[in-house]
Amino acid sequence: MSSFVRSSKFRHVFCDPPRVDAQFTNLRLSTVTGEQNYIKANPKYFAVALSGGGGPITVINLDKPGRMLTDQPVISGHSAAVLDFEFNPFNDQIIATGSEDTTVKVWGIPEGGLTANITTPLVDLTGHSRKVTLLRFHPTAENVLASVGGENTVKLWDIQKGVEINSLSSAHDQLIQDIVWDYTGTEYATSCKDKNIRIIDARSAAVSSTIEQAHEGAKSMKLTYAGTTGKLISVGFTRQSQRQFKIWDPRNTAKELEKVDIDQAAGVIMPFYDADTNLLYLAGKGDGNVRYYEISSEAPHVYPLSDFRSSVSAKGMAWVPKRGLDVMACESARLMKLTTNSVEPLSFFVPRKSDSFQDDIYPDTASYTAAHTADEWLAGSDKPPVLMSLNPALRGSAVAASVSEKKVFVAAKTAAQLQIELDQANARIKDLEARLAAAGLEA
Repeated sequence: MSSFVRSSKFRHVFCDPPRVDAQFTNLRLSTVTGEQNYIKANPKYFAVALSGGGGPITVINLDKPGRMLTDQPVISGHSAAVLDFEFNPFNDQIIATGSEDTTVKVWGIPEGGLTANITTPLVDLTGHSRKVTLLRFHPTAENVLASVGGENTVKLWDIQKGVEINSLSSAHDQLIQDIVWDYTGTEYATSCKDKNIRIIDARSAAVSSTIEQAHEGAKSMKLTYAGTTGKLISVGFTRQSQRQFKIWDPRNTAKELEKVDIDQAAGVIMPFYDADTNLLYLAGKGDGNVRYYEISSEAPHVYPLSDFRSSVSAKGMAWVPKRGLDVMACESARLMKLTTNSVEPLSFFVPRKSDSFQDDIYPDTASYTAAHTADEWLAGSDKPPVLMSLNPALRGSAVAASVSEKKVFVAAKTAAQLQIELDQANARIKDLEARLAAAGLEA
């Protein structure tokens, strides 16, 4: 790989060390380990799993940093620990959870965030025979969710109907380490403990191609698609435990297009790809460094930019969608870094002197609007994500219209949830009245 850095508007991207007053502290995190990233984010909130019964997770507003309450409101309805969770890309108020109890549950988040515990899900999805380890929402089709089970099965769900779409059950005979959708959601790719990467036609649940022995090392391998280029990026280890990443063409998997050796370290690297700017961010579990590269569809494909170094190690990392960034400050990316008991926002900036909106570094990005329904996608519809402008002068009305459309599903379900909670409260009141009467007291 050439060490030459070509002229690029992102060449001088930098990360400001997180301020103390911007951090989220006093989090009693779950000790469960697995292949997940342990933290997820959307433009409004981030979510982490906490210790306690019922597999609690908490959802915290991104704009409310500080010391978290010891009795932080939680979502808790599983009978065992939650392993992974995922925000709906088209509705900030929807989150799905997968648990050791073998179920997937879908929850509604009240507008403004959690103010009380939620124990009744909007949807219950059952079908896995072992723990649910990973969840991924479809990038263009509304209400389509992929789940990975400990029985080495991938299932697709229509969460609005509460039904299974299809299941891939015979392709993997060892642990599935990662699953990612391509840019349009036509296919998804999985990495496996057998060191193979499988590319699957999502509608037919059939393996279309396999990259054998993608990385020689035995440690976990992570994946991301490179946006509109269609290329697939894998991050893994050599036989000598050196960390590396490779770029693949899914149409020709005989040999990688590019290979980059990173360093000698033990932590699994989590990749995050910015499809708008073609920047790849690599963050390691167990270390505090974030490296970033510019990716090109032409050889030599990879141009190293810089890195952010910290002595505080990361347990996990989450990508904040572009809709949640401070574009007027030229914030080009934000990662939410999970430590042992806190969350630190890592904001990356493009240095600019102007105070106006910089449209050259903010192309249109994925919006709140799905490109098609689940039924349309299953019928063969192939569409890229619906895009929106990040210019504050243009995006207000479009966002409002899109969000109002997405409230229908949540509102209907939330009403049912509230009715259940009201019935439960009335039952408790009647029980207390009966106890008072039995004690000879008036209610």
